[in-house]
Amino acid sequence: MVAGICVGAVVAALLASGGGGTGVGSGAPDGYWMRTDARFAPVGALVPSAAVTYDSKLVPAAAWIEVGQHTAVSGATTVRLKVDGMVPGHAYGVHVHQKPCGADPAAAGGHFQHKPSTDPAATNADNEVWLDFTADEHGAAEASAGHAWGFRQGEASSVVIHDMPGSRTRAACFTVPFGWAP
Repeated sequence: MVAGICVGAVVAALLASGGGGTGVGSGAPDGYWMRTDARFAPVGALVPSAAVTYDSKLVPAAAWIEVGQHTAVSGATTVRLKVDGMVPGHAYGVHVHQKPCGADPAAAGGHFQHKPSTDPAATNADNEVWLDFTADEHGAAEASAGHAWGFRQGEASSVVIHDMPGSRTRAACFTVPFGWAP
């Protein structure tokens, strides 16, 4: 019986964390590669996750997210996102943010910007990483964004899912180990 409880706890932990872990390969001859995934859990969940849902009607607990990054030695960066278990047919706004996720949706800070600015005109897909998507009839989606520039060390730490494109309302957040090419 004790063994069954332990196995159940391990399975629950793997499901909450995504089970896939992080594949990080900095220092590769062709730049920086990273891929990580997780399952969303509500704030204060018994088994914490790097993926936090603030609105479980829009991003249900146990919905899945994967984020990958490749930054070439030249600095050119591509970020890819995959999700499953989202609300079918719903359009989400998604951006890379400056800080890790926290219990407070504002903890992730603002959008990462290639050229930091307080000018509202600098909030655009050329200066930021936008990964907006509409979930298909099964709640799955993919998005990617590519830029000629890369992240600055320590200034990109999460992906925030907003309730819709152009909205400031944060429905979920995923802490991601973004990197940079040396």
